[in-house]
Amino acid sequence: MITEIARGVNGTCSSLMNWHNAGMQIEIITQLNEVPAAAWNALVQDNNPFVRHEFLSALETHGCVGKKFGWLPCHILVYDAGELIGAMPLYEKYNSYGEFVFDHAWAEAYKRYGLRYFPKLVSSVPYSPVSGQRLLAKTGMEKAVFPRLVHAACELAKTKQASGVHWLFANEQDWLETQNLVTRHDCQYHWRNFHYQHFDAFLETLQPKKRKNIKQERRKVKESGVTLRCLNGHTACDQDWARFAFFYQHTFESKWGIPTLNEGFFKAVAKALPEQVLLVMADKDNECIAGSLMYISNTRLYGRHWGCVEYIDSLHFEACYYQGIEYCIEHQLTLFEPGAQGEHKVARGFIPTLTRSSHYLVEAGFRPAIKQHAQFERRAVADYMQELKTHLPYRQGFLDAFKG
Repeated sequence: MITEIARGVNGTCSSLMNWHNAGMQIEIITQLNEVPAAAWNALVQDNNPFVRHEFLSALETHGCVGKKFGWLPCHILVYDAGELIGAMPLYEKYNSYGEFVFDHAWAEAYKRYGLRYFPKLVSSVPYSPVSGQRLLAKTGMEKAVFPRLVHAACELAKTKQASGVHWLFANEQDWLETQNLVTRHDCQYHWRNFHYQHFDAFLETLQPKKRKNIKQERRKVKESGVTLRCLNGHTACDQDWARFAFFYQHTFESKWGIPTLNEGFFKAVAKALPEQVLLVMADKDNECIAGSLMYISNTRLYGRHWGCVEYIDSLHFEACYYQGIEYCIEHQLTLFEPGAQGEHKVARGFIPTLTRSSHYLVEAGFRPAIKQHAQFERRAVADYMQELKTHLPYRQGFLDAFKG
């Protein structure tokens, strides 16, 4: 059901009402299917699959978010004269699972002082540490829409008695940092396409030892008898998705994780966005033994999930990294985000890359301590990234030619 926010935490009309009088209306929806897909997708940049209506609504339709997992949709919309001009994917959270920006220390501090940290509001893609829009706006209306979205989220946090609002991996981070929010830094490892014509051209940019190691890893997979199939939403069959869903569930359960996604979700996204899916399946002795799943925007490739039932030396690197790099080169994609964590990616050509998030805390008394913690954290991340850069596998001087 669509409802208009017109009351702040004190139950009185806030400035949101003035926006309505000026022709703008703020609304909250608890199901993304309440807004037309075409209207939502018109606000999406770079055809980013993770913020498209089809992806986010599939999470809801197939039970991947909701009360069971502590992710309750409460997406914010901005209308102007009946036209959708802004939106924010937003969730009321009762845990910190699936965010990849870790705030357990914050939650523990709240608990020690007798305060509730949950619920909180989080603007992110569930279970996906991927960059993208969090403040969606009609082109040319960002200056008018962004403040309204952020203010509406903060007012909603007060109304719901949430501890705050968190924007994770937002493309709009530069603007968010002008809004007196707490900024956190972290590090991921991204591969950049420096106009390579083929995989060997990429290898030639590496130091001889690193180049040799990658060739050895790829050769091990071939010599093991494994063959790889690169599929999309058109070419992957029901059996492929059933098998991959099993790999996904098996991997999470064996590592004491929670398998929040399911076969229905994978198939729904593949059907709705067939050209934006890359499914790599590994076969051996006429049996599928492993698979990796990636998603595609107009300019980027995003690695997401991997699973296997038989260990093959270096197969993980081949299916999750090298196949992705080859795809980026062949399709002229500029960047490959393979997921969070994993220092082993550096030796394979992935470059330490700063990631940022912004945070609003309702409890004013906690803000100075949290800001101080974030400042210390940023210094630690900067030192860590500087150390990692001394281990980059590229030939001396190669990356300097591409700075800026």
